Amino acid sequence: MDVLARIKQQVTDNPIILYMKGSPDFPQCGFSARAVQALNACGVEYAYVNIYEDEEVYRALPKFANWPTFPQLYVKGELVGGCDITLDLFQSGELKKMLEEAVGKKQAA
Repeated sequence: MDVLARIKQQVTDNPIILYMKGSPDFPQCGFSARAVQALNACGVEYAYVNIYEDEEVYRALPKFANWPTFPQLYVKGELVGGCDITLDLFQSGELKKMLEEAVGKKQAA
């Protein structure tokens, strides 16, 4: 499968997916670590791709999204952004709402 088609399938098949350096248990850069902290604090499951383990994705993802840096967060097939945008959304409370909506989780009243 072509790498761009593979990325499209990953983004489509997973309601929330983070392309990052390392893994949630062992992030390999500060930006990825901060994005993971924000996602984990929201309490919603998400998929991830360690770009260091897939060089094709590492090289193709910036072209796929027209976004040059990592991490990259996708929710419901759409690029949300990188670390700064993820943290801004988290601090405003919007990230948790967005993620819960993506996985169909009901918010506690």
